[in-house]
Parts: sequence; C-alpha cells; structure tokens
Amino acid sequence: MIIIYFVKKINRILKMNLKKFIFLCGILLSFEVYGNSCEVAENSSRIAIAGGSLTEITFLLEAEDRIVAADLTSNYPMMARDLPSIGYVRALSTEGILSLSPTLILGEDDMGPPTVLEQLSKTGIDIRVIPEEHSSKGIIKKISCISKILGISNVAENIIENQINPEIDELEKLSKEIESKNINVMFILGMQSGSPLVAGKGTSADGFIKMIGANNIMSNFEGWKPVNAESIINGSPDYILISNRGLDSFGDINELYEHPSLMFTPAAENNNIIAMDGMAMLGFSSRTISSAREIGIRLIKEYED
Repeated sequence: MIIIYFVKKINRILKMNLKKFIFLCGILLSFEVYGNSCEVAENSSRIAIAGGSLTEITFLLEAEDRIVAADLTSNYPMMARDLPSIGYVRALSTEGILSLSPTLILGEDDMGPPTVLEQLSKTGIDIRVIPEEHSSKGIIKKISCISKILGISNVAENIIENQINPEIDELEKLSKEIESKNINVMFILGMQSGSPLVAGKGTSADGFIKMIGANNIMSNFEGWKPVNAESIINGSPDYILISNRGLDSFGDINELYEHPSLMFTPAAENNNIIAMDGMAMLGFSSRTISSAREIGIRLIKEYED
C-alpha cells in the first residue's frame, strides 16, 4: 500500500513546478528517514501533533492527556485550540517543538519543511508520518495505526466496531443509491486569481466526493486548480460543496450564488450549494464519515423531492 502511495505521489510531482517538486521530494524522503510504521512507540507520554485529523483521532481515542502541543490545523475539538501551538503543519519550527520536550511526534504526510524534520530526527525523537488514504477504509487504517503507536489498540477496536463501522455501513448504502442517480458535484476550496479553486483528481475533496457516491466533474485534471466560468458551466454541477473558510473568500452565500462562474450552473439555479467546515469534510478523521453521510442524506432527500 505504501509503495502504491509513493507511485501516486511521484506521478503528481512530475506535473508540478520545480519548487513543489523539491518540497515533495523532501516529504517522500521523510517516509524513509522517519518512521511510518504503526509499531508501538517506546514512549508516547508527550506527543506533539502536526495535523488536525491526527489530533481529532487522538482525542477520539481518549488519549488527549498525552498531547503537549499541536499545529494550527488542530482546531477540533474545541479543547484542542487551547494546546500550545507548533505552527502550521507545513511550516513547523524546530525550536518551538523542542522547547516542549515531546517524546513522540505524529505528523500527516505534508508535515514539514523537510529541513525541520531532519533537524528533529537528529535529536532522537520518535517521528511518525501517518499515511493518508482518502476513503472510509483509510480512516479506519489511520485510527488503527495511531492506536497501535499509542499502545491502545483495544480502545480503537471498540470505537471502530461500535461507532465507525455502523456509520460507514449507512454511508455505503447512501453512496450506492446516489451512484444510481448520477449526481455531479464540484468542490471549491476558495478563490485564486479571481477564479474558483476547485478539486481535481487525487485530492482529498475528490476522495470525499467518491465517499458520497457522486461524480467529481473536475476529474479531468490532477490536484487543485483555478477554473474559469466556461469550464464550470460545461461541467454542469448539480451540487457545489465549499468549505466555510472558502465561502469567506467569496463573501456570503448569496454572493456565491451570484458569482459569474457559478450563477448559470444547476447547483446555483436550484440553491444546491453546501458550505461546511473544511476539516470536517477533508480531514479524513471520523468526522469526514459523518459529513459525507450528512451530505448524502441531503442529496437523496432533495433528489426524491
């Protein structure tokens, strides 16, 4: 699975500019230099976390008393916002992390920059990069992996069996029904150079749309890309999803409906633009399953109406 993950990353890198190429080479190297296994950590008493989904999962596993710091994307649950900050997940500070004396660092696959990871590794701190897979199975794997690292697999097994799996079962039923309706969806992250920045193939939003059972109308390109009005109108999205933060870049929801790039789409004409917390949708923690299920229920209900 990790080899497949690397191949996908390399394919994306080949389509990026040199700066991103160098950055992602460092990230890929981190999987080799820094631990990516799910083996139990020798000492997980003081955890620094770089990645909001990992913080959410650690709270879900009721191991939040071990967290000594988290990055700026760790804003759920509310208590996580009170944790000492180590900066943004891609722009961490060596000094800031070391000042908190962590025994374990958990990071998402875009944790960086690579120079900071290299400096931290030289101190002997246990650094684990948790692989990301944009699917329901990937969420279960992530929860299981973190629980194994923390030595509390039994807690995860109970949560997965009694909480996560029932939600996934319900989501999969909704997803199959939505697939049969052939519903087209577009995900907007925000504005870039005056155009909506939308999700293409291989993005977290693409995985989220697939979880719902809908079609991503922008799957003809990789990654996130600003798209013009003509492409959006030709794509004819039945629904548009957008993060709350992305909505702020347009103004309010009414301004979004009237945006020249969107106003002639079926989604805008039928008031089918859904704004939701971005991390809840794209973080790929347990909240992502709940968010996909919530949107799926709405799609089915409105289609039937």
